[in-house]
Amino acid sequence: MNDSHCRHNILIVDDNPENLHLLANALLSEGYLVRAAPNGEMAITMAMNETPDLVIMDINMPDMDGYQVCDHFKAEPTLKSVPIIFLSAMQDTDAKVLAFNHGGVDYATKPFIFEELLTRVSTHIELHQLQQDLELRNESLNQTIFSQQQEISAAQLSTIVALAKLAESRDDDTGLHIDRVGSFSRRLAQAAQNHSNRNAELNDHYVEMIYHASALHDIGKVGIADAILQKPGKLNSDEFDIMKTHPTIGFLTLESIVKSYPNNQMVGMGSDIAKSHHEKWNGSGYPEGLSGEAIPLSARIVAIADVYDALRSKRPYKTPFSHQQAVDIILEGRGVHFDPELIMLFENIHHEFDQIWHSLQIDI
Repeated sequence: MNDSHCRHNILIVDDNPENLHLLANALLSEGYLVRAAPNGEMAITMAMNETPDLVIMDINMPDMDGYQVCDHFKAEPTLKSVPIIFLSAMQDTDAKVLAFNHGGVDYATKPFIFEELLTRVSTHIELHQLQQDLELRNESLNQTIFSQQQEISAAQLSTIVALAKLAESRDDDTGLHIDRVGSFSRRLAQAAQNHSNRNAELNDHYVEMIYHASALHDIGKVGIADAILQKPGKLNSDEFDIMKTHPTIGFLTLESIVKSYPNNQMVGMGSDIAKSHHEKWNGSGYPEGLSGEAIPLSARIVAIADVYDALRSKRPYKTPFSHQQAVDIILEGRGVHFDPELIMLFENIHHEFDQIWHSLQIDI
């Protein structure tokens, strides 16, 4: 039994008694407090009586399906922030996307692997606690700040970095990926600010904010299994479909904070970046297939920074590229993968990316 889990209560919802019994035993053995509901109405009643720390829920159930139950949770102020993991035998992408659209934070398929599901449970509980901590810090600041908040406090920054490091630590050996992407993004934003054709949002505040907000670009990877995230070879199509859900997971993680604190520009920018940094200029990216200037500017900037760092970095499935190789690949993506105007700016300052890389890396 893991004593650290003892204070966390989990509500499991499934109309199949065998599934309830199996899942309850697995969670109880880890030290969680477990309550089981055989249908959606009972699950809502139990949650209203005592707010769970996390819900694991089937989709296909009589009377109320899992999507409808999730909608009830999100409509109830005391329950809307409770993370919900859908556990279903449906493996098609449409079902997964629908689950996220209804407010789920993760999606696991039956039959499930105990160890993988338990890891997801632990990760989302930890992430939910960090999110609550961030909300409490925001509440505290909003009580003392009477003018519009322009700068994020050191306390908020430390929480954001903690969220980002939680995701980064699972697939970055050096621990410096976030620092490099932030530095690349800030330098490219500075170049864009100095370019006369850029819009008014590119001020000094924006340039500094993107350095910090870019740290959240891969926060959604906390919802991706280690077997996929750390696979030492190329992902197959099913694995890549799962990997492609991480922008949506990241966006949904931050969305509730954005809704509660719409004036918090830092988290708002981080939400845009998390969701859209894998979109492409020609519309062939994901998760929404946005194109051109429909992609938020912050995400277009971070996309270049993230790809450059990925190319330069050693990975289980690839050796690192040289600076010139990385530059050539990025320039080939002009107007296809990347904003052509930003690529023009990158072309003028790419040697500074190499300098940043060498100043923020561990020998490989």
